[in-house]
This record gives sequence, structure tokens and C-alpha cells, in this order.
Amino acid sequence: MKILSYSLIFSLVLITGCQTNPASSSARECQRLLKLANQELDFAKAKGFSGTVEFTKATTLITGASIQYEFGKYPNCIDKAKRARVFIKNSQIKK
Repeated sequence: MKILSYSLIFSLVLITGCQTNPASSSARECQRLLKLANQELDFAKAKGFSGTVEFTKATTLITGASIQYEFGKYPNCIDKAKRARVFIKNSQIKK
């Protein structure tokens, strides 16, 4: 039973280490999406869409995604960056 507990703990540590690896594919995807979202946000701001509710939501999500990236929470970062990009696109739609 004790050996099973140790192997379970070792497996969890190993899995956690892979998820927070800054060279992992998730980390690279997070970084790529953050870069795209920031570029799109800058473009939307330059076009005068910075006063919209969607723009504000996108800014908040990008900030959150950056924090998630710094803490190695790459799946959360990817999710936030993707959602931010949707809000940025929606901020530019004429209503």
C-alpha cells in the first residue's frame, strides 16, 4: 500500500511538472495566443474601439492570461487568450 502511495505521488508530481514546463507545447501556444491578442488589441485601440465593453473584457482577459502564463497555468492562459480574441473581434462589429 505504501509503495502505491509513493508511486501515485510521484506520478502527480511528474504530471504537474510537465504541465508547467515553459518549453511545452501548451506554454508555446499560450505565448502565441497572448502575442496575437495583444496585437489585435492594439489594432482595435488604434481604430477607436477602446471604449467598448467588449474591449474592456478583452483587456481583463489578456491580463488574466498573462498572470496564468507566469504561474504555469497554460490551459487557463490559452482559454483566456482565446476568449479575449473573440471579445476583440466583437468590439469591432458595428452595432
